[in-house]
Amino acid sequence: MLNLNRWFTVAGLAAALIMPTAHAAEITLRFHQFLPPQANVPALAIAPWIKKVETESGGRIKVQRFDAMALGGKPPELFDQAKDGVVDIVWTALGYTPGRFPRSEVFELPFISSTQAEPSSRAFYEYVRAHAADEFRDVRLIAAHVAGPGVFHSKDPIHKLEDVRGMKVRGASRIVNMMLEQLGATPVGMPAPAVGEAMSKGVISAATIQWEVVPALKLQQLVRNHTQFEGDKGLYTGTFAVVMNKASYERMPVDLRKVIDDNSGVQVSALFGRAMDAGDKTGFDAVQKAGNSVITLDAVETARWQRATSRVRGLWYQEVSTKGIDGPALAASAEALVVRYAGK
Repeated sequence: MLNLNRWFTVAGLAAALIMPTAHAAEITLRFHQFLPPQANVPALAIAPWIKKVETESGGRIKVQRFDAMALGGKPPELFDQAKDGVVDIVWTALGYTPGRFPRSEVFELPFISSTQAEPSSRAFYEYVRAHAADEFRDVRLIAAHVAGPGVFHSKDPIHKLEDVRGMKVRGASRIVNMMLEQLGATPVGMPAPAVGEAMSKGVISAATIQWEVVPALKLQQLVRNHTQFEGDKGLYTGTFAVVMNKASYERMPVDLRKVIDDNSGVQVSALFGRAMDAGDKTGFDAVQKAGNSVITLDAVETARWQRATSRVRGLWYQEVSTKGIDGPALAASAEALVVRYAGK
């Protein structure tokens, strides 16, 4: 009997070694991004996306999230970190690498995107798939989305076009910097996380940034004036993407690849857009709670800004034409998609 019990014990241990543990992760993916965890996109888009992937994989995929560049490097390096396999997945702002995504840049042109990030994100993802897929050929594209409309956050109030002239203003991207130059401001390019310190040290006196980033950067405490525009088009928007290392994707079992596929595309892009919209409301509420001044330029003054920034489009057309890109055709396609999805 003793020997029989010992046999069952050994057999049980052998079976435990052979059989996989229930819900043990087969694949661990590292997700790297540049904002603190309490910011809206990490909290309202990245976190639920990770939970959905892990749940739908039956626990066989585990996603480790690293916020605020915890794995090292700078925000402009994120895309290459995914491409080169330093990490598995990143969320990044395309404008951090100027000139790298010329076809995608069209959505950053002044007064092209709508004032709502969710429908414009649907439009942007469809646009990328149709016109800019080659810009993502070195990675696996999970989502492509935009932010809400850019807003001026300034120490001194901006009531009219002339007020911004001579200001040192943070620009979110190459296109935004071109726009600021046309407005007569002095653009200072920097990633979003650097804005708070630059503002507090007087490096800049204003920043162009979406409402949703305000609480994370505590901008409502650093400035007292916020200027937005009337109408259904925003001053500008930022473009973003979630991308995955190709080798990390391809080494996964077919059924786990399908989990990633099922959590990629227009609906995921819309999820990130909704997070931006929710964040815009939170940021706007924070500004109002602080008792700050929110200035909405009327239709006449907004039209002046539209005319002043119209040359940016022409300059961009000239630039991309040297790369064999038909800028006017891409802008027309982007505008048509924005209108199409804004009506849904």
